[in-house]
Amino acid sequence: MMAQSDLDLKETALKEDLKFYFMNPCEKYRARRQIPWKLALQILKILMVTTQLIFFGLSNQLVVSFKEENTVAFKHLFLKGYSGVDEDDYSCSIYTQQDAYDSIFYIINQYMRLKNISLGTLGYEHEGSGLKICKQQYKKVTMLPSNDTLNIDVSTETECIFFKPQELAGKKAELKLNSSFFSLEFYRLIQVEISFKLKGIALQTVHARELPDCYVFQNTITFNNRAHSGKIKIYFDSDTDIQECKDWHVFGSVLQKNTQYILIFDGFVILSCFASLILCTRSIVLALRLQKRFVNYFLEKYKRHVCHADRLEFINGWYVLVIISDVMTIIGSILKMEIKAKNLTSYDVCSILLGTSTLFVWVGVIRYLGYFQTYNVLILTMQASLPKVLRFCCCAGMIYLGYTFCGWIVLGPYHEKFEDLNTVAECLFSLVNGDDMFATFAQIQQKSMLVWMFSRLYLYSFISLFIYMILSLFIALITDSYDTIKVKHFFFPLHF
Repeated sequence: MMAQSDLDLKETALKEDLKFYFMNPCEKYRARRQIPWKLALQILKILMVTTQLIFFGLSNQLVVSFKEENTVAFKHLFLKGYSGVDEDDYSCSIYTQQDAYDSIFYIINQYMRLKNISLGTLGYEHEGSGLKICKQQYKKVTMLPSNDTLNIDVSTETECIFFKPQELAGKKAELKLNSSFFSLEFYRLIQVEISFKLKGIALQTVHARELPDCYVFQNTITFNNRAHSGKIKIYFDSDTDIQECKDWHVFGSVLQKNTQYILIFDGFVILSCFASLILCTRSIVLALRLQKRFVNYFLEKYKRHVCHADRLEFINGWYVLVIISDVMTIIGSILKMEIKAKNLTSYDVCSILLGTSTLFVWVGVIRYLGYFQTYNVLILTMQASLPKVLRFCCCAGMIYLGYTFCGWIVLGPYHEKFEDLNTVAECLFSLVNGDDMFATFAQIQQKSMLVWMFSRLYLYSFISLFIYMILSLFIALITDSYDTIKVKHFFFPLHF
């Protein structure tokens, strides 16, 4: 009798704890007058994290614009005849030997006169660097195209010449410019690569009440003659590295105060995320304890083990999402504070952390919308349809990959949207959404009638299959789940 009474008391207490655990914050407040601290903190955190992201986004926007504008300026400074618009995936092209010599010497001359012609705050990299020119060519080539004769040694050799900034105006530079290095043998020339570093300071951040950054631009200009088709493509590539300014003095109390205020705000964001992290971790720990009690009671009374799916009901996925978001926000905020104080320059890492954490914070709002019946139907529909949609996407993805590979190998030489696998996948995805259809049909080159006819069959079959069948089935899966949830919600609202 005593054992049975203890078991009944344990069962009653467990039922009460289970009922309370699965209540929403409003129901918990009505039942035990427990203040929903986590809910209030999450609402506050949404406002603070979003505000922090906006401030960082405005600052990061200045960095991106400074990089892009400098890249455009470099192309106009160093590429002779640059029109302002890139040709396909390269900047510009040349077609004669004289154009090649003129373009190379134009780059050297512009580099020498950089401080006198540039509008930007640019300077040379003095730490053992300068203008480096390398030419790569075949070791030995003898060709007579008129007789269809070719004798070639495919092994390559690379020769380089170096101009230091301090010797640009001296006789040593003149001797190098007149050396045999610049006597190019175009029939065996593979490429000429010119690389140099420049330093710059972004002063536009001062107008935004921020301390300026120092930049190092690693510029590489490549004259690509691998095809030996009579056309040399000129590629311009600029890699930007943000560095700490070694010795800077910015006068003005407004800048200093603005930096201090933002650092204080970031500190409050870290504190709020840390408090949210503690509360959500505590909730998960309590849930695991309750799960253990439930498993032991079930085993003691019914001699059966609780299935894995029922155990997972105790783990609130929203809390896990909040914990991940809090950790990312804390790390991102620390990096942001270091960037704001000009001790670090990891803009990309900080952007990924803060952007992803803000995404998770706003996705977490769906949980609280689920407390309302209308929005709860939407959430339940997403949950019910997700497994079927994922399985359906795996099957449709196989067909999609087949069309991607087929379009790349067949239409690649005749259509710019099918030149590489990534571009093909993007083009087909646009077609599924009904974008750019006419241009895709019209841009196919009619050099081969067989390929042109194949392209029509290929495009018509893909559009018909994916838009009229696969996309319709995809929508039908979601609609079916919605109808099922709607019926259950209408007739059995207490279950939701």
